[in-house]
Amino acid sequence: MRFDASILVDYWPLLAEGAWLTLRITIAAFALGYLAGIAVALLAILPGRLPRLMASVYIETLRNIPFIIILFVVYYGLPFSGVRLPATLVGTAALALFASAYYAEIVRAAILALPRGQFESARVVGMSPAQAMWHVVAPQVLRTLVPPSTNMTLTMMKESAVLSSVTVPELTYQSLIVQGNTFAPFEVFAAVAAIYWLIAIGIAEASRRLERRVGAAQAASVSANPIAARYLSLDARRPS
Repeated sequence: MRFDASILVDYWPLLAEGAWLTLRITIAAFALGYLAGIAVALLAILPGRLPRLMASVYIETLRNIPFIIILFVVYYGLPFSGVRLPATLVGTAALALFASAYYAEIVRAAILALPRGQFESARVVGMSPAQAMWHVVAPQVLRTLVPPSTNMTLTMMKESAVLSSVTVPELTYQSLIVQGNTFAPFEVFAAVAAIYWLIAIGIAEASRRLERRVGAAQAASVSANPIAARYLSLDARRPS
């Protein structure tokens, strides 16, 4: 038995097309899921029992149901209610819905982990509310968000393989077509595993660069703000 690389050469355009769709679905689901997650997270930290109860029900429901069930409910539920959409659009929406519950918990935890006095301290040294949010609160929260958000995005990218069950022509679906035509499962799925690995490495590298950039921007924003710079310089001259 030998590895037949010619199969991959012949069917590479099909696999590349599937990989490109997988990447686009991941990006779209990330954007939609994160926006929904932020909204749910803000709902979860609002005062009052009703907003928090609504957020809790949303998060716990989506986190405790397998993604394939959520996908089937959305995919078959929409035509049942008279709405018919392309499989790719429905699959992306279902993936974003699934991820939004996890993103909501990540955002909520990042906000609650920030010391309560950060905003008040920024106001004490003379920053406006907008300056305090932009220069102090947002950079700290954003830097905390990056690592867990990366992990969830990688999980979501891998979960996108489930979309093949509803005929979304992403990477796994295309690999099944190639395997059916060639009867060479080892070559095909070894190549597909390598492609998923490369996509994951790309996402992780982009995340590391974002984290470094956020850290640099945070330091620059403090040094660029004259009020913060004056406060820090006075603090540095204080005798120990």
